[in-house]
Amino acid sequence: MRHVTGLVLAVVLAAALFAGAGWGSHRIDALRSGGTSLASAPGGLALAALVVTGLLLGALLVAPAVSPLASVLPGLGLLAWSAYMAVSPAAAARLIPMQAQGVGLGFRSLLASGVLALLGTVMVIPLFVPSRWRRGAAADDDSYGDGFERPSQTSLLQ
Repeated sequence: MRHVTGLVLAVVLAAALFAGAGWGSHRIDALRSGGTSLASAPGGLALAALVVTGLLLGALLVAPAVSPLASVLPGLGLLAWSAYMAVSPAAAARLIPMQAQGVGLGFRSLLASGVLALLGTVMVIPLFVPSRWRRGAAADDDSYGDGFERPSQTSLLQ
């Protein structure tokens, strides 16, 4: 059940990365080019979109109760898309949805600059941590919580 929830969270994270990071980065670029400060209300909203997206990503990366699939699957997608962008930029850019709107434009700039390749690399790291694939300590019979089994009292007396 934990991995099924991880699949659902992977879809949520992918949508948040596309919408939050794409819109936020496009809005910040537009504000910068217009000479508007990021301390203004529109700048604060764009920064908030990036911060919320980053907090969701960070929580899914480090929370031991969450399946690693939640971050690994979107990370592999970002790495594949970035590799495709390196091989065939025009074809990879055509795959971006909502290209004429701010979300698509921001996502394209993140993809072209390599930021999404960096994020994808970080998001794949939980794949290589074996403890993330196992159930948490609450499911174990070990009441000490440190992973070591203590000898029973009867075995000590023998």
